[in-house]
Amino acid sequence: METHNQTITLCNSTHTVCLSVDSKGCIEAWQGRGLRRDNPNLFMIHKPLLCNLNNRFLSHSDLLNFGVNRSSGSFSFQVFHLQERALPKLKENTLRKILRKLLFKKQISLEKLISFGQQEKAEKMKPSLRFFLAGFLLLILQTGLCYGIKWIALSKTSLALALNQTQHCKQLEGLVVSQVQLCRSNLELMQTIIQAAREVIKTCRKTFSDMRWNCSSIELAPNYLLDLDRGTRESAFVYALSAAAISHTIARACTTGDLPGCSCGPIPGETPGPGYRWGGCADNLNYGLIMGSKFSDAPMKMKKSGSQANKLMHLHNSEVGRQVLKASLEMKCKCHGVSGSCSIKTCWKGLQELRDIALDLKTKYLSATKVVHRPMGTRKYLVPKDIDIRPVKETELIYLQSSPDFCMKNEKVGSHGTQDRQCNKTSNGSDSCDLMCCGRGYNPYMDKVVERCHCKYHWCCYVTCKKCERTVERYVCK
Repeated sequence: METHNQTITLCNSTHTVCLSVDSKGCIEAWQGRGLRRDNPNLFMIHKPLLCNLNNRFLSHSDLLNFGVNRSSGSFSFQVFHLQERALPKLKENTLRKILRKLLFKKQISLEKLISFGQQEKAEKMKPSLRFFLAGFLLLILQTGLCYGIKWIALSKTSLALALNQTQHCKQLEGLVVSQVQLCRSNLELMQTIIQAAREVIKTCRKTFSDMRWNCSSIELAPNYLLDLDRGTRESAFVYALSAAAISHTIARACTTGDLPGCSCGPIPGETPGPGYRWGGCADNLNYGLIMGSKFSDAPMKMKKSGSQANKLMHLHNSEVGRQVLKASLEMKCKCHGVSGSCSIKTCWKGLQELRDIALDLKTKYLSATKVVHRPMGTRKYLVPKDIDIRPVKETELIYLQSSPDFCMKNEKVGSHGTQDRQCNKTSNGSDSCDLMCCGRGYNPYMDKVVERCHCKYHWCCYVTCKKCERTVERYVCK
């Protein structure tokens, strides 16, 4: 918290949203991209909220009662003038009760909120209420965030961090409390999870390199833009990929002996065919799924991890990612025999490469189903928006909010645009200049490429090559 010219400014932990309350009760919201609070001039949006209502400034005898709009990700406010009544300073456990009510009901009645505190006259109210209101707003803002994929920020972990002591877990970026606890009890697992975070970023960027949305914003972890911070089709893919990647990396680490807590996967119960035998070291998928889901699902199981609809969506998509991972388990074999006759094949169960799993998830991304959170009986469920006669399929990715076309740069919706993106003039796919450039046209340029050429095999046994340079024509979007 900081004070400037009678103004109190508080930010959430990621500095993506800040609130200011001045001495007149004027509320302002600051929205940025995880920028430092010591340089507020860099915030992209400075939007006044409720600074003037009915030609008067809000006084301290006003009570702000607001909730989070789960569908748009924005914040909605309702203002009540209490006249002679005011909200006194509340105890922590009372505040928690209010927060829970706001979380589950989005909005509570004025009478309910007043009943939590004792009534007292506005002229007797202390200035500390101004601090309380700002802190109260901040806590509500934090409850609206979902922390499910912020752990991908582990990719930025310094190689100098040894991670051999439990206090090191606090130095890791992007973790919620339950993930820090898992880190402390499974220190040996953390280097593998850090590797998984790096694999998610690399694989997502590679998978979508030929599309308008190229997953570039994933590198901003943990301070995502709205393309990943809302319930979009893009966030559905990243949740599925990250859930698959963490289990995939752990399963592989068991096979390579990098984790002391696990070993090779079990030998399959079925008998292999003639000429085949089980052997080798199978990927330990079961261990990977157990430990991976514990870590990646932990944020969605927190009480203050966002709306119920977002939680259900993210948990569903994470499970879809793990299902695709399970389906990728296949039999791999190695030949044995005299002079390479392959008379006997030793086989084991191994996972496909993460890039192949990502391609399967990309197919599901392209055919993802938009859903809504509707009551069915006594509970609410996610059901297809346009085909609500059937439940959501367990194998399909789902999303709550539509995405922009990502043609033009618009930080408000998380779009970087496609200007200066490379396109393929001869392609008919998503990387074609027509689609990538959104009809704006493209500019050609000449690029020099150095390649290996004139390679020659020498007995025995090496190859020598020369380096050749050639000029190729490339194209970028206007």
